Amino acid sequence: MDGNGRWANERGLPRIEGHRRGADAVKRALKAAQENGVKIITLYAFSVENWNRPKDEVDALMQLLDRFLQEQLTELVKRKIRLRVVGRYQELPEHICERLSHVEAATAEFTDYTLALALNYGARTEVVDAARAIAQAAQAGKINPDELNYEQFAQHLYTKDLPDPDLVIRTSGEARLSNFLLLQAAYAEIYFTPVLWPDFDEKQFKLALTDYAARERRYGQTAEQLQG
Repeated sequence: MDGNGRWANERGLPRIEGHRRGADAVKRALKAAQENGVKIITLYAFSVENWNRPKDEVDALMQLLDRFLQEQLTELVKRKIRLRVVGRYQELPEHICERLSHVEAATAEFTDYTLALALNYGARTEVVDAARAIAQAAQAGKINPDELNYEQFAQHLYTKDLPDPDLVIRTSGEARLSNFLLLQAAYAEIYFTPVLWPDFDEKQFKLALTDYAARERRYGQTAEQLQG
């Protein structure tokens, strides 16, 4: 969800105003996803690298996250959307962790739709954590390293109970994945748009889905194999 800061700079506004408008775009994206039958949406809300931003901006982002969770709990319950957090979210401020746990618990019974928030997330960090867990399991005799395959490895990722994404949307004209779901997105379709995240609305969401629907997903096979 890139482009909040640039959106604000272009309008002579403080960066935090861009993040506030970005939070509004999140609400629109959630609504558009559900209306278009998208069962699971994962939002890259805060990366492990984002701690390097100015402290006042990080503090403001935490406040926005806290407010978003407060305001959206009723809406998530009403629309039966489960909250699932991925990443090292335990390292976030204590009151944020408590808020996340509360919302997760309040929505845990819903199974049709899921909002996954990637918080304090980084794909490389995720791989290191998974490798560490596997090494510890192997040391304890619970895993035979010689028999390890990707399916077993994936059970140690933060997203172990979530399917791999079919589509990754990157806003603001940046054409990179920025350490987001690198393993899980191995076969995902990628959609780049110049639209800054605060301007990403239901129409933009539908354009991304339309583009995705026109693509042929081969998973290493030829078009002829798929047709046959």
